[in-house]
Amino acid sequence: MTDKLMDCITNPVKCKLLLEIYSKGKATAKHLADTYNDIPQATLYRHLKKMLSDGILQVVEETQVRGTVEKTYALAYDINSNMENMVEENSGELYMQYFMQYIFGFVKQFREYCKSPNINIKNDMSGFSLSHIYLSDEELTELMKKISSVIHAADKNEPKAGRKLRTLGLIVSPPQNSK
Repeated sequence: MTDKLMDCITNPVKCKLLLEIYSKGKATAKHLADTYNDIPQATLYRHLKKMLSDGILQVVEETQVRGTVEKTYALAYDINSNMENMVEENSGELYMQYFMQYIFGFVKQFREYCKSPNINIKNDMSGFSLSHIYLSDEELTELMKKISSVIHAADKNEPKAGRKLRTLGLIVSPPQNSK
């Protein structure tokens, strides 16, 4: 399943469709065509059919509309369903699925922000970066405890004037093999 999901993410048209369905929870082909009027209808239906046959999407509703059946699509699996099993099984495929959902969450937020007519990247203090650092397992554990402590303190903040809801994400990549 991971290879097929990766194909959807790396294909610009499939990625748009997948992201919209993920963002909305479910969507019809009509909604997708209205949202992405730059995608030819034949291409849209071809990709939906392929994603359905690949097990990426499922039909969750069928509605009779003027002599035809309108299908409503949703993701075919719940990536959040069982994180503990993934860790216990040490499954690379499940781990990749969880990572993709994590990334989709950020992509969804960035997409909504970037579509906003009053975007101001500098003033909104949005951004992302990578830092390549050498750490022992103990040093990484200590660093993560410190970061968690700082975030936990801010996590208790209540909404009030001047505060904006923000999402922070942290990714620790698997270690690279030394050459």
